[in-house]
Amino acid sequence: MKILKNLSLLHYNTFKIDVKADELILLESQEDYIGLLKQRDFRNRSYFVLGDGSNVLFTKDYHGTCIKSQLSNMSIVKEDKAHVWLRVDTGMNWHYLVRKTIDMGYQGIENLSLIPGAVGAAPVQNIGAYGVEIHQFIEKVEALDLKGGEFFHFDNKDCEFGYRSSIFKTKHKGRFLITSILLRLNKKPEFNITYEKIQDTLRLLKLKQLTSRNISDAIIYIRKNKLPDLDVFGNAGSFFKNPIIDKIDYEGLKAEFPTIKAFQVDKEHFKIPAAWLIESCGWKGKSYGKAGVYQNQPLVLVNLGNASGKDILKLSEKVQDDVAKRFGILLKPEVNIL
Repeated sequence: MKILKNLSLLHYNTFKIDVKADELILLESQEDYIGLLKQRDFRNRSYFVLGDGSNVLFTKDYHGTCIKSQLSNMSIVKEDKAHVWLRVDTGMNWHYLVRKTIDMGYQGIENLSLIPGAVGAAPVQNIGAYGVEIHQFIEKVEALDLKGGEFFHFDNKDCEFGYRSSIFKTKHKGRFLITSILLRLNKKPEFNITYEKIQDTLRLLKLKQLTSRNISDAIIYIRKNKLPDLDVFGNAGSFFKNPIIDKIDYEGLKAEFPTIKAFQVDKEHFKIPAAWLIESCGWKGKSYGKAGVYQNQPLVLVNLGNASGKDILKLSEKVQDDVAKRFGILLKPEVNIL
């Protein structure tokens, strides 16, 4: 366990916001989980589980303890002819895990390639992309109760997964430190290429054979051409969730805005691309001070250089206001705002 005091978090968040934390604790072994709780007055402190800092916007110094797991082991728990069960520590980089499972010949999470962040964020956010969500492959989540000091094992159903949500983001937000996940992956291919963009990119790259690696390569190509380079523009990926609205509300918007894009969720609900709403309000490629809306993907807010967290927050609020005024829809942030 490493304990760092009064530390700048500039290199611990992908927005590249230069704020300080009173304390950063780096967990390096299984024993450190228990050691963490034995820290003096730990349970009375403010704390935040940081992960890779790819889904957080710091708007001020954090007067508390940030916790980051650096455990990154993976092991096969069991397997049969059709599936393999992998236990993965939550400090592992998510994209590394995706490519590693492809190397091992397993299938399922290739559509989630190049999503930034650590494995621990996957169940919290129920990360998803291109027709796949991680809840489809999670069997169990192991987590440490930071208040009670006990380890819990949550089955898939217990996690109450929803759109970019789980029990760890709702009624148990901030209570648990996720220590590992148990994934059930396929040995026999069950590919998902329902998104036309994937099919188009496979053809563009002349990847004729349908494999996990080729699908992953296609998605990496799409994301690299659509999303900003983290080395150039600090960002946290998609800043807003895609709103889901009632069928009646959708039909009203469709009558007023015939070109509106939407995906039917069920008989009574439609998902509206937040990127379309933002672009329709003229924000694509625009800036506000040192913060901006990325020119290739308006769902992404970027640090144009030395922006503060408050600069980016103000930009997000202006975008929200314009979308609400024009479409009557309140965009909700996907990132954690502190």
